[in-house]
Amino acid sequence: MSNRAVVVDPGAPGRLVIRPVPEPVPDRGEAIVRVRALSLNRGEVRRSGLAAAGWRPGWDLAGTVERAAADGSGPRQDARVVGLLPEGAWAERVAVPTHALAELPDKVTFSQAATFPVAGLTALYALAKRGQILARRVLVTGATGGVGDFAVQLARLGGAHVTASVRRAEQAASVRQLGAHEVVVGDEIPASPKYDLVIESVGGRTLGTALAALERGGMCVTLGVSAAAEVTFDTRTFFVSGRTTLYGFYLFVELGNDPAGHGLRRLGELVAAGQISPHISLERPWTEIGQVARDLVDRRFPGKAVLTLE
Repeated sequence: MSNRAVVVDPGAPGRLVIRPVPEPVPDRGEAIVRVRALSLNRGEVRRSGLAAAGWRPGWDLAGTVERAAADGSGPRQDARVVGLLPEGAWAERVAVPTHALAELPDKVTFSQAATFPVAGLTALYALAKRGQILARRVLVTGATGGVGDFAVQLARLGGAHVTASVRRAEQAASVRQLGAHEVVVGDEIPASPKYDLVIESVGGRTLGTALAALERGGMCVTLGVSAAAEVTFDTRTFFVSGRTTLYGFYLFVELGNDPAGHGLRRLGELVAAGQISPHISLERPWTEIGQVARDLVDRRFPGKAVLTLE
């Protein structure tokens, strides 16, 4: 039985091609999943631009269990699942630890599920860092991105007063449709009103000004640097507010405390119930991986890109 995967080829357009790879060999706590859909994130695509030939990228996957785990854990054979890997998810068949898998409700498609792992889990777990968000003021920067899309919806669902930050005025309508009560346009966050929680994925000037907009005891969860990695801010406006926190969030560290399967199951339930809806801007066959990866990095579409496998 043959197996193919997306691998780095420095000489190919977008540096990504589909090549034959060895069959996955699972540990006792891993299931073999036949992948039906995958989604792209800027992090793995950017790493592909620097990685050595032969490296296999990919975090997000959805498909069916071809062989259940030998230790009896996790989903049964033929179950429809969503899963997360630290690398190598973009393949026809992969071995996935059962703690990083969740069964899908019938109403959730493979394409929808493929958006859950990195973007959905990041939003879900980042919002939980401040504790109860009911009636709290929450700011989501980069609100048109994959994480921002989920964060706005989940914060609204959790009873927060949600403000979305976007780069351009024409993006305001789309984030209001997601559930944002208010919209801030531009790279800077006004110092008023104050926020109990900021989910920050832009970096640069946006992060610097967001810190000054924290309420006393508030928290800023920084999880991306789509604009700039270096940040300058006025420390006086940060420390005089008292007990404010800047929390550095990296999903694969967080998963050491809360296995991916738990959050993936919760996201599937919310989508099946119609309480949140993934925003898929682009859906293409996985044979177009090189072009779609370039378009993602060049910001030619908002939301998520999903690739499907026959």
